[in-house]
Amino acid sequence: MRAPIGHFDHATPAPDCLDELILPVADAVRDWRGSVPADQIVYVETEPQWADTATFVEHYGRELLDRSANCVVVAGKRGGATTLAACLALSTTRVDVNGAVRRQLGARKASFAPMDTATGETGMEYGGITPIGLPGDWPVLVDAAVVELPYVLVGSGRRRGKLLVPGKAFAELPNAVVLDGLGIA
Repeated sequence: MRAPIGHFDHATPAPDCLDELILPVADAVRDWRGSVPADQIVYVETEPQWADTATFVEHYGRELLDRSANCVVVAGKRGGATTLAACLALSTTRVDVNGAVRRQLGARKASFAPMDTATGETGMEYGGITPIGLPGDWPVLVDAAVVELPYVLVGSGRRRGKLLVPGKAFAELPNAVVLDGLGIA
């Protein structure tokens, strides 16, 4: 299936525009090994002021809301140890940090990571964090509903631009764990 790019003026297969991507995302696309070919990951150029989901769908079309996912960085704590992880859930839901995330990480407490931690550890811009190109040892928790979609709109690592990615590709990311109920209404 081809990416639904009709909403965007500039859409390019990600391997053909590595210079537009931040380094960790470009490296992940360049080294892509999943069953989904890398050229099915599409970079769409957007304006930074439209990066937030609500503003984005207002500008590009409300129907994109059901095909959009947000990636958030969480910190799970147990004793003196902190585990950073990424969570990917549909934009119409919120991540179950105190339930599904805490249990999956085996943490006593889980919370959203501070912005400076999220951006510093990922090398990505706040509001554009994507699960593609994260540190290799991080757990990547993916809601099962995301994997079931033909294409999902996610951040590109920066506020300018988004990625259209086949949903099943997220299940193949390093350290990915697909969870039912990660995203809750």
